[in-house]
Amino acid sequence: MNHETPYADLGPDDVLNAVDALGPRCDGRLLQLNSFENRVFQLGLEDGGQCVAKFYRPGRWSDAAILEEHAFTLELAHREIPAVPPLDVGGSTLHHIAGHRFALFARQGGRAPELEREEALEWLGRYLGRIHAVGGAQAYRARPALDVQSFGVESRDRILAGDWLPGALRTPWGDVATQAIDGVRAAYARAGDVRMLRLHGDCHIGNVLWTDDGPHFVDFDDSRTGPAVQDLWMLLSGDEDAMRRQLAALLRGYEMFSAFDDRERHLIEALRTLRLLHYSAWIAGRWNDPAFPAAFPWFGTAGYWQERIIELQEQVALMRAPPRI
Repeated sequence: MNHETPYADLGPDDVLNAVDALGPRCDGRLLQLNSFENRVFQLGLEDGGQCVAKFYRPGRWSDAAILEEHAFTLELAHREIPAVPPLDVGGSTLHHIAGHRFALFARQGGRAPELEREEALEWLGRYLGRIHAVGGAQAYRARPALDVQSFGVESRDRILAGDWLPGALRTPWGDVATQAIDGVRAAYARAGDVRMLRLHGDCHIGNVLWTDDGPHFVDFDDSRTGPAVQDLWMLLSGDEDAMRRQLAALLRGYEMFSAFDDRERHLIEALRTLRLLHYSAWIAGRWNDPAFPAAFPWFGTAGYWQERIIELQEQVALMRAPPRI
């Protein structure tokens, strides 16, 4: 298998046959769901039900790291915290076929949460507090941490090692990226020795589905070790006053189950900065996957990198100032 084009040999029949081989009989209905990193499919079953099959990108996680994520979500579900765990089929949650690794999940519907409602934010905060209470009970061994080196330094170096930057923008972007990384380190120094725990890791609005029974959390594929505020800041939007109100509502719910260390407010803009750097490096690192040029045709253009330079300059200024929320 070519890890640069890892899904070239994964057609619809391959997906259906992989699931059939485990025992659930598919009825031929197949819908590919939105995912760039992995390949995710909703399948119809002969019994009238549906399931979701996730085929993991080769080379990204070890089997041990995938199984740690599975164990975490299974523990959450066991404690009646609304995460969506993989299904145990034949005594395992991780399966192998023709060089691919995949897992099955129950289909969970829902709609986007209404984050303008403080009640919804408090509800989310309560569940995030419970997730972190479990996440802090033990440590990951195989999954990495969200840190300056992997998300900042390695992201900058990956971009500079390639031909992504137009010549005139190479030095300006490299300089501001280095300033941004220095700013992240300074923010971490101001925050001090904050607690690190198992996180969702990518807790944005697209990974929270809402039903009449409340929220449930999906896609723990980016779960890592990191500070608690990583699972809070991506749910904030708008101007400073709006984000301040939103964070206060989240924390009202959160602190019913987990203590929040206010020093982590120093990390909000630092974590945003790391995500911005990592995002560009992620696209660069996946460019040989045909899905990426089609989805990000503007990547590598002068306009794209000029916007990234301005974005990082703004982040450098924000990290030098006291926490704004």
